[in-house]
Amino acid sequence: MTDDIDKARDWLGNEVDCGTCTHLGLRASGGCRLMHACVNDRYARCIDRFFKWNPVLADAYVTHPHFEVRAIAANHANVFLLPMLLDDAEETVRWNAARRLPKRFVLRLRSDPHREVRMRVATLLDGEELAPMMSDQDYYVRLVVASRIAPALLGRLISDDEPEVRRVVALRIPHDWLLGMVTDPDGTVRLEIARRLSPDSLSLLRRDPDWRVRYEVASRITAAELAELTEDGDSMVQEAARARVAIRPERPRESGT
Repeated sequence: MTDDIDKARDWLGNEVDCGTCTHLGLRASGGCRLMHACVNDRYARCIDRFFKWNPVLADAYVTHPHFEVRAIAANHANVFLLPMLLDDAEETVRWNAARRLPKRFVLRLRSDPHREVRMRVATLLDGEELAPMMSDQDYYVRLVVASRIAPALLGRLISDDEPEVRRVVALRIPHDWLLGMVTDPDGTVRLEIARRLSPDSLSLLRRDPDWRVRYEVASRITAAELAELTEDGDSMVQEAARARVAIRPERPRESGT
């Protein structure tokens, strides 16, 4: 008895019959191979291989009932057939169509119902094109936006609900805006701010509740501000501050004595 795994089956679970296939003639010329390169197979890798071998046939499959076939056909079909796929019920089809189309078509998917599509769309856009996505309901979409949008446009994300988004903002905002984030409720965000502030501005964080922030402050703050940190409640912060206090430049010797 032949095990089911040894049989080629279509997306409905029926056994594939080469004898009834529209592309039977391709088999003799090596244009397809059962369980290896077959448009009727249920496995995406077989469908993908079929279209790589026969890209000119993709146009006929952009409306196929199986979404895997439509999605893979979209990678090879004539671009003039792709706009209609932006309204496809399956997100994989919509994305595969969008990534081959001019940007004006991609903009339509900024509000796509599926987060994966919106995330990928965000990787293709720049500047003002990303602005509508700054208020996306999914934090990972906003994270992608925060990492790509122009720094001067990041103001709306300074108070984002997600700390990881604000951390990326802290890494990229203009230097003049840093002081506006020193009271951020998350320690990792304040740490990124501390790393970017000049030594003269670090005194604002010398009593920060997070020892990691105070350690950064102790490592870089001006010497005149170190005294308080040498008695910090955290031993690592103390050590960093005391090590710097102990390193004093030698006074030059007076000549002629």
